[in-house]
Amino acid sequence: MQNLVIAIDGYSSCGKSTLAKALAKKAHCTYVDTGAMYRAIALFMIRQNVTRKESIIKELAQIHIDFIPTEEGQHVTLNGKDVEKEIRTLEVGNRASEISTIKEVREFLVAQQRKMADYGGVVMDGRDIGTVVLPDADLKLFMTARPEVRAQRRYDELVAKGEKPVFEEVLKDINERDYRDTHRAESPLRKADNAIEIDNSDMTPEEQLKKACQLYDETFKKLYKSIFGRDADSNVYYD
Repeated sequence: MQNLVIAIDGYSSCGKSTLAKALAKKAHCTYVDTGAMYRAIALFMIRQNVTRKESIIKELAQIHIDFIPTEEGQHVTLNGKDVEKEIRTLEVGNRASEISTIKEVREFLVAQQRKMADYGGVVMDGRDIGTVVLPDADLKLFMTARPEVRAQRRYDELVAKGEKPVFEEVLKDINERDYRDTHRAESPLRKADNAIEIDNSDMTPEEQLKKACQLYDETFKKLYKSIFGRDADSNVYYD
C-alpha cells in the first residue's frame, strides 16, 4: 500500500509549510510547497516588469518550476535557478496573492500539482488543495490561528532574515491577504467539508506535528483495513 496523499490548507503564516515539511519527513512522503510555486511566478513577473493580466498569462509558457533537495531542505527553482531566498519577501508574497486570483495561473499550476500527486506519498500545502487541487486526498487538514499570532510569527521570520518590519504593517498585510484569499473568484480559501481543522494559536510546532501524526495514523489504519481486511502493523506507515 502506498503512502497517503495529504492536503493541508489554511491562512497565511499559520504554519502550514512547517507542518507539511515535518509530516512529509515523518511519513516518508514528498513535500510540495504550492505557495512557493505561486511565489516563483510572482518573482518572474516582477523581474520582467509584467503587470497586465493578459501579459502574465502569455508569459506562463516561459516558466518552469521545480523543487530540489539541499542541505537546508527543499528549495524551489525558477527556470533552473534556485530562488528560495528571493521568493520569501513581503513584496513577492503580496504579488503572489494577487497573481493567484488569475484563473489561467491557477490552472497552469494545478495541472502540475496533480501530476505530482498521481502516485501517492505526497504532502501538499496551500489555499485550495483539499477543495480544488486534490479533492480526493486521503487526509485533509485546515490550519488556522489568530491574526495577531500569525502576524507575530511572520514578523519574527522577517527579523531573523535581517529585515526591519513594522508589526502594524505586517498585521495589516496578514488581514489583507486573508480577505483576498477568501474572497477571490477563483478557488477561494475555505475549509473542505471533510477537512479536520487545527487551530495552532497556542500550539508549539512539536504539538502540532504530534496531532497531525495521530490523524495520519488513524487515516492510514482505516484505509489499510478497508483494503486488506485486517489491522495494519503499528510500524508500517511511518517511523
